[in-house]
Amino acid sequence: MNGNNPYAGAPGVTGAGQPTHGAELTGEQMDSLRRVVAGIVSRTESYLPEGFAVGSELSTGPNGPLATVAVHPPVGHPVSAGFSPDADELDAGLTDEDRDEVARGLAASAAFQVMSAVGDDITPAAR
Repeated sequence: MNGNNPYAGAPGVTGAGQPTHGAELTGEQMDSLRRVVAGIVSRTESYLPEGFAVGSELSTGPNGPLATVAVHPPVGHPVSAGFSPDADELDAGLTDEDRDEVARGLAASAAFQVMSAVGDDITPAAR
């Protein structure tokens, strides 16, 4: 029942049934966000061998746009990274360093998931 309380929720988060003011992006900003996310997907794929599925999703949450990039390794649990940029961040643009950092982090996390799932029980095929 607390979810129906108009006073419930964290400060700064738009309440249920309340309009989201200032959270809308222009078409140009959404295109910029799509390009940024597509770049992160392609960079992540470049760090991983075949067999890893990399994808993205753009959605709109209660506080504005939400971008998610996820990697599903051949074995192990999927990993993802998400961010909610505001209009100022999109206008300034994400740096190449930021994009590379996200891509490398996702690739490393996905590789770790494979290593965790496989463990030490595999006999190496080559030396």
